Parts: sequence; C-alpha cells; structure tokens
Amino acid sequence: MKFIFKAKDQNGIVKEGKIEAINKEGAILVLQKNNLIPMNIFQEEKTSKLLKGFQKIWEGINQKELVIFFRGLSILIDAKVPIVMALKTIEKQTDNKFFQIVIMEMIQDIEDGMSFSESLGKHPDVFSSLMINMVKSGEVSGNLQKSILYIADNIEKNYQLTSKIKSALFYPVFVIGVSFIIGFVVISFILPRLTIIFKDLNVAIPWYTKLLMAVGDFMSQYWWAVLIAIIGFILGIIYYVKTEDGKKEWEQWKIKLPVLGKLFRNLYISRFADNFSVLLLGGIPITRALLIVSEIIENSVYQSIILKAVDEVKAGGDISSIFAKSSDIPPVVTRMLKIGEETGKISEILRKVASFYEEETDRMTKTLSTLIEPVLIIILGIGVAIMVFAILMPIYNIADRLG
Repeated sequence: MKFIFKAKDQNGIVKEGKIEAINKEGAILVLQKNNLIPMNIFQEEKTSKLLKGFQKIWEGINQKELVIFFRGLSILIDAKVPIVMALKTIEKQTDNKFFQIVIMEMIQDIEDGMSFSESLGKHPDVFSSLMINMVKSGEVSGNLQKSILYIADNIEKNYQLTSKIKSALFYPVFVIGVSFIIGFVVISFILPRLTIIFKDLNVAIPWYTKLLMAVGDFMSQYWWAVLIAIIGFILGIIYYVKTEDGKKEWEQWKIKLPVLGKLFRNLYISRFADNFSVLLLGGIPITRALLIVSEIIENSVYQSIILKAVDEVKAGGDISSIFAKSSDIPPVVTRMLKIGEETGKISEILRKVASFYEEETDRMTKTLSTLIEPVLIIILGIGVAIMVFAILMPIYNIADRLG
C-alpha cells in the first residue's frame, strides 16, 4: 500500500511525500526509522476505474491538450526540472479531470521505478505509438527534451491540418442539414395547408403541382414514419461505418470522392510524410517507423500500402518501388522518396513532402470554402423555384381567373 505523509525532521522542517508499507503502523515505523516525526499520514486512494471511465467519456483528451502537455514538458525538461516534478507541475495546470487522473497514474508509475515511456505505454488510448516510441528513443539517446519537442510539433501539425478540413466541411454540412430540416417541416405541415385551395376549387392544375400535392398529403399523414425511417437509415450507416468492413469501405470511398477525395489524399500523404520523418529523426529503425506510421495513418488503404513497404524493406527492397505501384500515391511523392533513398536523406526529403502537402491542403480548403457557397446558393435557389412554380404560380392563375 502507498501512504501519503506529512512529517517533521530533527530540525523541525516539514516534509511531505509518499511511502510504501503493509499498513499504517508500518508506514509510521518507516518514518521513525528515517528520523521523521509523523504529523499526518493516510492511505493513498486508488483512482476508481468507473470514475476514470466516466471522466474519459465526459471529457476525453483532445489534440490541443496533448500539444500543451508535451510543449510544457519540453520546456520544463530543458530547464533541468526532474520528470516527476515536471509532470506534477503540468498536472496542477491541467483543467481536464481525466487527463489529471492519467498524469497522476504516470507519476505513481515513475515513482515506482517505471520509465517515462513505459508509463506512457500504459495509456494507449491517450498516447499513440508514435509518442511512446519517440520518448523511448529520447530516453535511450539522452535527447528526451528534443524528442518531446518533435512530438509536440507533430501533434500540432496534425491538429491544424485536421482542423482546416473540418472547418471547410462544417459550413456546407450545417447549411444542408438546416435546409433539410426546413424542407421536411414545409412539406409535412405547411405545404398541405397551401394546396388545400386547389382541392376546394376543384380546378385544373399542372402535373408537377399534383405530384407535389400527393407528396404533401403523404407526409402530413406519415411524417412520423418517414422521420423514423430517416433516423434509422442514418444510425444504420453510422453503425456500419463503425464495423471493420464498413470502416474499410468508407475509407476507400472517402479518397475517391470527386473534390473532397483529393483533399483527404493530401491529408494522408502529409500525415505519412510528417510522422515518418519525425520517427526517423528520433532514431527509430525504418521498418519500425513504417509500422508505427501504419497504425496512426487512420486509413486502411494507405495502411495496406505502408505494410507492403515494410515487407519490401525487410526483403532488401525500397519503399519507393511499392509506392510506385499504387495509384493512391502521387508520382511526385514516389520520385522524392526515391531521391531520399539514393542520397540517404529520406528524413529531409519527407519534411519537404509534408510541407508541400500541408500548403496544398491549406490552399484547397480555402478554395473549397469559396466554391461551396455559390453551389449551395444554386441548390437552395432550385428548391425555392420548384415551390414557386408548383404552388404559387397556379394560385396566381386561379386568382386571375376569379378576378
């Protein structure tokens, strides 16, 4: 058991810390043997797994928090602050309760004799294999601060790239979603009331108006069934995408989309080049680095290509020869990799590739935002035009006849 104590030494100086003992009496004896007078001593409470799980679901840990964690750690280690003290400092400044629990567990593991990389490895749901291996490499080489700084830069780049794509897609998804809700309400509740005039007057109306009236009548009676069907369909897609086969199919389909496909391909190429470069700079062997990148690339298509490259390298071949066979890898990336392999400067070449595709992604997201707006306006305009011609124009014609 671990006990937290507060005690005085022979000079009256108050000391605090943790000790391990069988029970409280044993902990007191340990303090007395070390010439310390116990003032307060109590058993350290283990973090409840249920509480930890709840905190994880409620708060989680985002990329921004990881960047702040590793940057702060890098600065403190560079200032020669011991790793345990550095972690305690960061833990106090962290607002995320789940992250606080994780850091406290890491502190306990390190105090028990575990290395920093091993303590990270106990939390694979928080720290990726790239982070763990980079820290391990830094511990072995004696460049822990530099490795941690590489990790912080890498997370920040990935975070910025992902944020740009999310920002570009948020606007159209929001507009389409709101338009769908408004359209559903109009067709189900407002349209049947507008078209009732045609039924009362019993006049001749165009076929497209009759079609719209039929849709309105159906929706007014069975809107709840249509709504359930739509929600069920959406939930079904979400469930399927979360399955192994569904996830693979979605990842393959995602990079084949007309405009967005290229954007996603640029993201994955940039992620591969940046992460692979960071791992090689950290001294990770090339095959191990490729395996780590395949785990964090987050796309089964590119994961398969990278794993084939691992087998090729183990057999004495080159990465570029495997990449050249795939249509999902741009030729420029293959050529740049080949140059890096021939000159022995793969890491430097990869950084240039990553930088190029980061800029390309940034340019595409800005262009996409500019192009999507007029397209959405046209789509919404067509919807309004259909309503005008199918409903309002016949009403005006009837009014003219009656006048």
